[in-house]
Amino acid sequence: MSVNSKFILVNNVKMPINASFKEAFSVAKGRLSRLGLAGAATKYSIYRRSVDARKKPDIYFVYSVLAEGDFLNVDADRLRVADMAIVNPCASPEILHGDGELSAPPVIVGAGPAGLFAALLLAESGYNPVILERGGSVAERQEAVRRFNLTHILDTDTNIQFGAGGAGTFSDGKLVTRINDALSGYILERFVEFGAPEDIRYIAKPHIGTDILSVVVDRMIEKICALGGSIHYHTKFLSPIISGGEVSGVRTDMGDFPAGALILAIGHSARDTYMNLISGGFVIEPKPFSVGMRIEHLTEDIDRAMYGDMAGNEHLGHAEYALSNDTKGRGTYTFCMCPGGEVVAAASEEGGVVVNGMSYHSRSGRNSNSAVVATIFREDYGATPTAAIEFQRNIERRAFLTGGGEYRAPIITVGDFLTGKRGSEPTRITPTYMNGENVRLADPKDFLPSYVCESIRGAISAFDRKISGFAAHDAILTGAETRTSAPVRIMRDTETRVAVGYRNIYPAGEGAGYAGGITSAAVDGAKSALALMRAYSPISK
Repeated sequence: MSVNSKFILVNNVKMPINASFKEAFSVAKGRLSRLGLAGAATKYSIYRRSVDARKKPDIYFVYSVLAEGDFLNVDADRLRVADMAIVNPCASPEILHGDGELSAPPVIVGAGPAGLFAALLLAESGYNPVILERGGSVAERQEAVRRFNLTHILDTDTNIQFGAGGAGTFSDGKLVTRINDALSGYILERFVEFGAPEDIRYIAKPHIGTDILSVVVDRMIEKICALGGSIHYHTKFLSPIISGGEVSGVRTDMGDFPAGALILAIGHSARDTYMNLISGGFVIEPKPFSVGMRIEHLTEDIDRAMYGDMAGNEHLGHAEYALSNDTKGRGTYTFCMCPGGEVVAAASEEGGVVVNGMSYHSRSGRNSNSAVVATIFREDYGATPTAAIEFQRNIERRAFLTGGGEYRAPIITVGDFLTGKRGSEPTRITPTYMNGENVRLADPKDFLPSYVCESIRGAISAFDRKISGFAAHDAILTGAETRTSAPVRIMRDTETRVAVGYRNIYPAGEGAGYAGGITSAAVDGAKSALALMRAYSPISK
């Protein structure tokens, strides 16, 4: 079949790590020449770059090179055989306006990736969105996190989970997405527009870092407000005001707001909001999720294990991994790996210990960490939304008690965890949670189910066969990791994206149970905004 195209992707261009982009373009041009297509190409760019470290000491970058031009009568089958493809590299969203009239601006609950990208698209199209955020601004969040680490006094609304930018703002800022969606490229382009590094466009595992992501979030909010939108911090959504199956307003702890439509981008930790929605009649289903601990190694050890003698090479940066293991049908895997990062105190409820991983753009920390978590199935907790929430909460409260209070995190060396011994103090590798000064040696079985401990124990041994030293006796495990994803899903219509039983309420993002990470949440939020626009006309032209 012959087609015309503006873009051809040349895959698997393997190059030495010190080779220039120009050299990669030359190889791609040579491969196009063999098909008689190089003459039509007017521009080359890097579409994707990954690391191939399977045959140390020979480590390569593997590029996908995007050729742009007027490619006429291209044989798609010949391209496929030559490891090339016709692509649309960055599809901008198609914005269509419906003829429905909004009685008031649309309200968006939550200023995480889903909420912000929904608000950005709506603001750019004249819908004057109103964002309600229970937490504070980025600056207020930074101060609240600093104060929590210093005083162990938790602000339950402004913290690592809640506030401008959502939970991802205090993370590694990973933009890896496992969804094959054309809007992913658009999301990355918008991040760059607001200050993210240019290389997120093509790195296979892009990340921004919490320091830069904080700036990006502020700039996005400034843009939304400049276009006619608004944001109300420290404003907790309580319930929608419903009449005839439609929302007309929302109740908050700061009073009522009119709402012509409602996007629920609440985030995966808004447990009180989940309970309000359940009691209010929303159709909400429990779903699988994962729990476990954070594992810490020395950054240089992971680099050496994965890159050999090339460890520390400036072209490679720090090594990353993503590992999985299936133990008797229960998947166990690493999640949110943070090279050169730290384990952070991510609690959002009093009396619970929660950990997460965070790193700055430079990833210059002494330790690397990742979550090691096991899948929790619906039958493990009773298969109801309330039971799912309580399952997570119970682990966090037990971790708090096991740590001895004051948000001390329970830790154990990997050697003790694997052998059943107790009491080994951290030596070469030291914990980073609250600067390593607010931890306590403890047995994970005191806060995690036994089957989770067994699964993680088996997985660590399996991962050690893939990355030598993963099961190092002096590596550190810190608990509890419970917020890997939402425990429930707010059910919605597949086509219109409205909540089941309602006409103008749009559940979106990770908190609604439809995404897993910054990019996929942003995509889902953008799609919900597009669906809203297809149903309603703008407020201002």
